[in-house]
Amino acid sequence: MSSGPEWRVPSGIQPKPDEYEYDLDKALGAVAALRSTVPQDAYSAETLGTERQGNAVHIGDGRMLTIGYLINEAETIWLSFSNGKVFQGTTLGYDHETGFGLVQTLGRIDVPALEIGDSDAARIGELVVVGGAGGAKHSVAAEITARQEFAGYWEYLVEDALFIAPSHPNWGGTALIGRGGDLLGIGSLQLERARDGGKPEPINMFVPINLLKPIFKDLRMHGRPNRPPRPWLGVHAAEIDGNLVVIGRAQRGPARRAGLLRGDLIVGVAGQPVHDLGGLYRKVWSVGVAGIEIPLLVIREGKKLDLRIPSADRAGMFKAPKMH
Repeated sequence: MSSGPEWRVPSGIQPKPDEYEYDLDKALGAVAALRSTVPQDAYSAETLGTERQGNAVHIGDGRMLTIGYLINEAETIWLSFSNGKVFQGTTLGYDHETGFGLVQTLGRIDVPALEIGDSDAARIGELVVVGGAGGAKHSVAAEITARQEFAGYWEYLVEDALFIAPSHPNWGGTALIGRGGDLLGIGSLQLERARDGGKPEPINMFVPINLLKPIFKDLRMHGRPNRPPRPWLGVHAAEIDGNLVVIGRAQRGPARRAGLLRGDLIVGVAGQPVHDLGGLYRKVWSVGVAGIEIPLLVIREGKKLDLRIPSADRAGMFKAPKMH
């Protein structure tokens, strides 16, 4: 098992410890490299692969916070810290709504923990550090360039996501460290955005840490939030030329079974019009909890078509984590 990352960010964007009021090296010591393996027959194996790697952040008592797709259906999890120690981990919980994943180290770790911050107080233009496993040489000095809604094609919505630039080359599970040395978010995605009409540049999207606070105890104790699951359709949709277009359907998902096709235009949910991804998801979730039938109005080859899709609990599609 490798003891650390095999990549390094360019020296020009590496944070310099003497430029921060907090102990940067200590803060970055809380970040570990995470590697996981997933069974070949796992539901997520086709889209996310069977070997995954990224980062995880120690938030206390051996609990490591990461982005959930790194550990979803994981059979084995290994955590490599900058002090050279390697520990096996086990999945504590995964929340499909926020994307957070929680891992427990199997063994007593002697590394610092990052204090949970207040992501609501983060401001555009604020200087931050994107902490990756391996210390400053594997981390990025950046700034918050935007905070706004993010809607992913896989029925995922973060209403106040944090966006930073420059991007981190190994963004999954990285720590967004604020000016006080506290944890403001967890790295999720890399996207492209043009600034001031210029050339598109890579940016990272972070899930804000305040979304963890209401569900942390449930993740720790029960593996998922103690709330009714949202209805899931298994629709992959995108906004194209002002239309909501079906670009794919999840394997074995409700939408595929109900006859929704690629190329269909979604124009309404339960008698209400929808115009964007965020609006589509909110309308679907407002109908009821997982298992309820969702009425969709679609346009197929110029003709309107009413479909009724029996929704499901997304979590039910995945293998239970292997406990150690």
